[in-house]
Amino acid sequence: MPRTSNTSNPAVLLVLGSCISLQFGAALAAQLFPTLGAWGTTTLRLGIAALVLLAIARPAVRAWKWDQWRATFALGLALAGMNGFFYAAIERIPLGTAVAIEFLGPLALAALLTRTGRDLVWVGLALLGMAVLGLESLLSTTGLDPLGVGFALIAAVFWALYIQTGARVGILVPGTGGLAIALAVATLAVSPLGLSGATAVTEAPHLLLIALGTALLASVIPYTLELAAMRRVPRNVFGILLSLEPVAATAIGWLLLHQHAGPLRLAAVVLVVAASVGSSLSAGRAAREEEPVSSPEPVRG
Repeated sequence: MPRTSNTSNPAVLLVLGSCISLQFGAALAAQLFPTLGAWGTTTLRLGIAALVLLAIARPAVRAWKWDQWRATFALGLALAGMNGFFYAAIERIPLGTAVAIEFLGPLALAALLTRTGRDLVWVGLALLGMAVLGLESLLSTTGLDPLGVGFALIAAVFWALYIQTGARVGILVPGTGGLAIALAVATLAVSPLGLSGATAVTEAPHLLLIALGTALLASVIPYTLELAAMRRVPRNVFGILLSLEPVAATAIGWLLLHQHAGPLRLAAVVLVVAASVGSSLSAGRAAREEEPVSSPEPVRG
């Protein structure tokens, strides 16, 4: 899939839209935790998202080859771990802190995939921003649940795997059919831990509307946008762009949850935005330089 010289800027907008949607979805999901629990909420959200996207995409799975099935199945497992452990984390620790810890996964992947000194600068800026954000969280929190921190670290590993597997699916499977099947696989993967909690929604049917909103805002919309972004930029650039998520978490926390953003958090936001903008501009410059090449390397994976 060839890169074009104008792919980086749309990717920024796609990732930013995904990050904002995810934070609104997380705010809705928190209302389901008391009744369904973290894993029950994850199962219900992924299940509804899978049904919605399957109805829209209608993937022609009968024509799929083995490598398409394998890539999609791997993406489903990555989605299951990323979502399940992240929700288990934010059930125990603040949202902003969980996002900062989870972002270590994409950041580590970006560092491993970076080949130029210029790109290392953007990785370093993003890492510094995350360090400042972590320091701010530690100074403003009386104590963090060790289990919650552990869950966030596990989610970080699955987030890195999501980037890898999502990039592969973006190349092998056209449209959103691969994502639809992956969400179905993710639902089946988390159901042993969350099915009993998810069925509790029958005792409070009004929660189905919240679950539907959560599925749309935290799964269907963001993952569709991210899949489109992954088709436009390399994995290391995409990983850095995901640093916009803590920025979105800060903004949504301030707007919806009245969470104060102190000087340290604002400094972290500035560093992260600088890293994302710089990485995007570098990607655009590299794409223009590679335009004459007839056999481009795969993007977003």
